Amino acid sequence: MTDMARARDGIARVGASLFERGLTPGSSGNISVRLPEGGWLMTPTNVSLGSIDPARLSHFDATGRHIAGDVPTKEAFLHFSMYVERADAQAVVHLHSSHATAVSILANLNPADVMPALTAYYVMRVGRLPLVPYFAPGDPELAHAVKALASRHHAVLLANHGPVVAGTSLSNAQFAVEELEETAKLFLMLQNHALRILTPEQVADLRQRFKLS
Repeated sequence: MTDMARARDGIARVGASLFERGLTPGSSGNISVRLPEGGWLMTPTNVSLGSIDPARLSHFDATGRHIAGDVPTKEAFLHFSMYVERADAQAVVHLHSSHATAVSILANLNPADVMPALTAYYVMRVGRLPLVPYFAPGDPELAHAVKALASRHHAVLLANHGPVVAGTSLSNAQFAVEELEETAKLFLMLQNHALRILTPEQVADLRQRFKLS
């Protein structure tokens, strides 16, 4: 199997998994993968992640020009904002998952780091999660806002919208966005309860122990 075929099948497999578990309703959410030979594959517009046809994925060349496949998602710029700033990014997953989106709507969040360090796995897979201000879907200013954070953060939360997560592989991007969603669920469940979050020292130990940026 070629690298291209593996990438196509991987996107379809991950999309189906996310959809079947209710993490991306309707035709929301999109996935992209950087190709070893240059360029990207991305899910098309108005397609459910639960029913992706691998042969019809949008194909971009190394300059970001759409060269084959169906019309790409209108949120393609979110993916390119990550890729341009993160040379290590091999995949990007953007979801409208319920709990993360709910957190993005809360008032009085810390825009530099939306959720506390509730678990070691959140620190390891997500780290700090900044909040990107609200922009209408497709607004080019949203691309600039994401790009401004992407070099320092592989995961961001779009206000009133949902998470965008880059990974060093498609699996890592998937695992990180799933950990983000589970932590958002915990965060909402624990509202109005006293929290025993990880201490700064415990977080620093995790960053050193697992060589986290």
